[in-house]
Amino acid sequence: MSAASRPLAAAPSAVEGLLAGAVARLAAAGVGTPRLDARLLLAHASKRNADAFVLSPDRITLNEAEIAAFHQLVGRRAGRMPLAYLTGHKEFWSLDLAVSEATLIPRPDSETLIESGLALLSGRQRQRLSVADIGCGSGALLLAALSALPAATGVGCDCSEKAVDQAARNGRRLGPGKRARFVRADWCRPADAGWRQLVAGGPYDLVLCNPPYIPDADIDGLAPEVAAFEPRVALAGGADGLASYRRLAPLIGGLLAPGGHAVLELGGGQAGAVAEIVTGAGLAVIGTSCDLASVERCITVKIG
Repeated sequence: MSAASRPLAAAPSAVEGLLAGAVARLAAAGVGTPRLDARLLLAHASKRNADAFVLSPDRITLNEAEIAAFHQLVGRRAGRMPLAYLTGHKEFWSLDLAVSEATLIPRPDSETLIESGLALLSGRQRQRLSVADIGCGSGALLLAALSALPAATGVGCDCSEKAVDQAARNGRRLGPGKRARFVRADWCRPADAGWRQLVAGGPYDLVLCNPPYIPDADIDGLAPEVAAFEPRVALAGGADGLASYRRLAPLIGGLLAPGGHAVLELGGGQAGAVAEIVTGAGLAVIGTSCDLASVERCITVKIG
């Protein structure tokens, strides 16, 4: 048996002591949920279920390699690398999505888009609908929608080739198969082949989009996990945070099927300004929806 795989002869409290040290280090670094993060990192390092470290930590024996991997992960988390990037996974709409530094980490707030989109399709969930996810990142929005629409097909696009690859891997792993396609396309360059391919795949009954909406000057003031690690291209919304909506609004009508809707994510306080932008582009605002914090998180539009 190699030294790396040899169980440590330690007291039953060894795991608790290891976790306690990690919790203290993460708390000192400003991590908001140090105990939860430490437990999840130890589970990831040792390839165990995190519940085991709550229910029966005294029964767990770790080897040297697992402990070394844990210390390395804790160090990176203390440097404020997001937990999801360290474990490589993030849950969204009950889907276990693989994530990487090429993609924005899916937020629970974005589930508001799925709820709003499905409400628009009430009574039609088993019809052969078509969905588009603009700026798909990990594929979270499209794959969540398709999981609730078993007869639907969809296309996700992103300007990042690495993001498209990540989304495609998630699609293959999570089961939609040929119902989901992912292509490289940039709404800033609608004349390019990728965007033309997206348009040609339509029209779409539902368009989902979480565009960059953080004012550029505000990004460095965000939590270090976001400002230092998440892809800036997925965050930066121009000087006022509205640049992406100005580019997208004139394109949405060309994507929608008759009776179709687009649901766009919003930053806090942006609903009124975005409503003006989309109506100026000939779209009609159906309404907005709030997330669990009562923030207007998305706006729904259709062809005017």
